[in-house]
Amino acid sequence: MMQRLTAWFPVVLLAAVAAVTLWLDRQVQPTERARDGKARHDPDYVVENFSATRIGADGVPRYTLSARRMVHYPDDDSTYLDAPKLVSYSNAGTTMTATSKNAMLSSNGENAYLTDDVRLVRSAYADKSELTVRTSYLHIIPDDDIAKTDKPVQIYDANTLITSIGLEFNNETRILKLLSHVRGRYEKSKPAR
Repeated sequence: MMQRLTAWFPVVLLAAVAAVTLWLDRQVQPTERARDGKARHDPDYVVENFSATRIGADGVPRYTLSARRMVHYPDDDSTYLDAPKLVSYSNAGTTMTATSKNAMLSSNGENAYLTDDVRLVRSAYADKSELTVRTSYLHIIPDDDIAKTDKPVQIYDANTLITSIGLEFNNETRILKLLSHVRGRYEKSKPAR
């Protein structure tokens, strides 16, 4: 009996080593990815030269979003815009226009993130001149009429130049909060002759 056990020992040892090797190989192999295309970052639609208007409950337009190109990716539900323009209409009859080179929209469309040469322009109204804000990044929440950034900004109108790091602007209440490193220059307008 001992001779049989001695004869089969190398075979059993070899089978055990083969089983452990097969088990280890399966543990270190990457898991199979589903081949349904969900893991790919390919656009499901591209829209050229589009414009969309959001209408309020009263039937009056709240804001209009347009862009040279819009690309949507279904894997992360992201939307990217080239040369976007967002125009917000207020009850006072003024408009707030935001433009940039690029933007990304949140999946639910409630947030817009503008990047690269961002310009925010509030139209003139009553005795107030046009106000312009320039920055490299701006987060806009259109339904709340709020724009904010933590990047350097330059704000100017007919008589004033203000620089700051960061701002929060509420278009509805007309409150502009400058966050830090604020510097300003005011020049009184000269009377017409």
